Amino acid sequence: MMDKYFDYRKHKTDFKTEVIAGVSTFLTMAYIMFLNPVILADGGFDFGGVFTATALATALACFIAAFYAKTWPVGLAPGMGINAFIAYGVCLGMKYTPAEALGAVLVAGVVFLIISLTPIRAWLINSIPKSLKLGIGAGIGLFLGVIGFEIMGLTADHPVTLVTLGDLGNPLTLLGAGAFISMIVMEKMKIKGNIIIGIVAFSAIAWVTGLGQFNGVVSAPPAMTHLFAFDLGAALSASMVTVIFTLFFIDFFDTAGTLTSVANVAGKIGRDGKIQDIDKAMLSDSASTVVGAVLGTSTVTTYVESAAGVKAGGRTGMTSLVIGLLFLLCLFFAPLATSLPKEIDGAALIYIATLFVRNIVDIEWDDIAESGPAVLAMIAMPFTYSISHGIALAFISYAAIKICTGKTNVNPAIWVIAIASLVSFWVA
Repeated sequence: MMDKYFDYRKHKTDFKTEVIAGVSTFLTMAYIMFLNPVILADGGFDFGGVFTATALATALACFIAAFYAKTWPVGLAPGMGINAFIAYGVCLGMKYTPAEALGAVLVAGVVFLIISLTPIRAWLINSIPKSLKLGIGAGIGLFLGVIGFEIMGLTADHPVTLVTLGDLGNPLTLLGAGAFISMIVMEKMKIKGNIIIGIVAFSAIAWVTGLGQFNGVVSAPPAMTHLFAFDLGAALSASMVTVIFTLFFIDFFDTAGTLTSVANVAGKIGRDGKIQDIDKAMLSDSASTVVGAVLGTSTVTTYVESAAGVKAGGRTGMTSLVIGLLFLLCLFFAPLATSLPKEIDGAALIYIATLFVRNIVDIEWDDIAESGPAVLAMIAMPFTYSISHGIALAFISYAAIKICTGKTNVNPAIWVIAIASLVSFWVA
């Protein structure tokens, strides 16, 4: 049955290869089950409710991809960076409630879904300069790094310098440092699942030495406290426009970039340069964001870690189906998630930050008009503690530089976003 539906022969694969590919991708992205609840809980969300929502939203998203975008061997889950924006920017920074934040996620998902059904999709994908996309991605990485340093205890508040070195004598901070190094070493040795292995291994050391509390491994899934808990009232207000735009922007362009990367590895780019079935993949992603908001978690997006499964031979939606089934099993591991020391979670965030930042190598460094706004985005996000401010400043500066250098023949989307960004600062 699966052979006929996914047509293994046409895609030069088989059931065994697809299962191995699914397991490979799952291992590289399983960390989201632990980190997403930790991050959103800092913003006022219920840890258990987010844990269950993460597992279910990820599983359902993967099932949508498996049966609708069935030629795409991808994994989808709540996105890193976007969850931090929701927790630290929207909830803590702008003082919105989790319900109001989920309302914004839902609206952004619906906008993404509508645009994915229209020609606007292609226009937008081609409208944003590559350097800005890379700079914004790196800025999100640095933003995650700042949060990771704080959670891990590597930095502390200071009345003069604002931040200073934390307490390196804290044994848990040292364990976090060990976890970070182990993740790098395992990545260098090409060991799959290095993040999840590092988290669990060093957490086990904390439990054995009495530095951490072990709460068990298996239990019934926690209650879904954020199910249908979104508040559309605030989401549809003028003050929430910037938040919705930021959520949409990050999800849309992150998805487009990820799918392009996966398509390159999977050989899905035709001779005409077009990506096969990208419309179905984009629709699956946008529909998954809507599902995630309803269940009670932040924006769901396609994971670049999907490339691990593609490299293992995955070529069809069967890979996505396997990923989804494995995340369903994670529903019963909530006690393990609550047992992980935050310092080790912080180490994982810092490691993920390095993956975001390394793409700056492809920025057009020889053209200061391109690299300048990209660097501004990178610097602004961690220093203003806001992803949306970083995006806004990058677009405003990019448009201003083009005007001042007489190069105004850029895509109209640049002017629209720059003006909207200026208005958002003025309204704020």
